[in-house]
Amino acid sequence: MNPEDLLKLVRVRMPFGKYEGRLIADLPGPYLAWFAREGFPAGEIGRLLALMHEIDHNGLSGLLDPLRRP
Repeated sequence: MNPEDLLKLVRVRMPFGKYEGRLIADLPGPYLAWFAREGFPAGEIGRLLALMHEIDHNGLSGLLDPLRRP
């Protein structure tokens, strides 16, 4: 994992689907778990979704709070 990926989680918005436009860091856990079961999309979005799933699943979402813009 690249440390800049953590910053991307609080800056990049979901480009498609039910939560289109929502920050990757703000996606609900069940939505991330669905991707984990069904398969993450290819490319950077899939990589970020997989990272956010790991963070959420392990209860570490609070680590992203200092990275959010005021």
